[in-house]
Amino acid sequence: MKASITIQQLQAYIKEKDFKPELKNAYFQKLIEEVGELSEALRKDKRLEQQGTIKGTIEEELYDVLYYILAIANIHDIDLEHCFHLKEEINQQKYKK
Repeated sequence: MKASITIQQLQAYIKEKDFKPELKNAYFQKLIEEVGELSEALRKDKRLEQQGTIKGTIEEELYDVLYYILAIANIHDIDLEHCFHLKEEINQQKYKK
């Protein structure tokens, strides 16, 4: 069984691996590109268990989108795990859940 990773840990990993604030516009463009690739994978319903490889699957494209979201958060010094908790409080009040 693989170990779990928190949003904060993943964000720190990406920051250590890929932190180039001068490329913030390029990170955003990559995010848009990855959303397009996710759209195609969803349309074709390409799944890891069916393909036997992650390449071109919904799973791969979801990770790529998450990667660039976290990279952009890093550039702006935003802790997305903290934002998650703040936003959940608002959603719970808004939707009474």
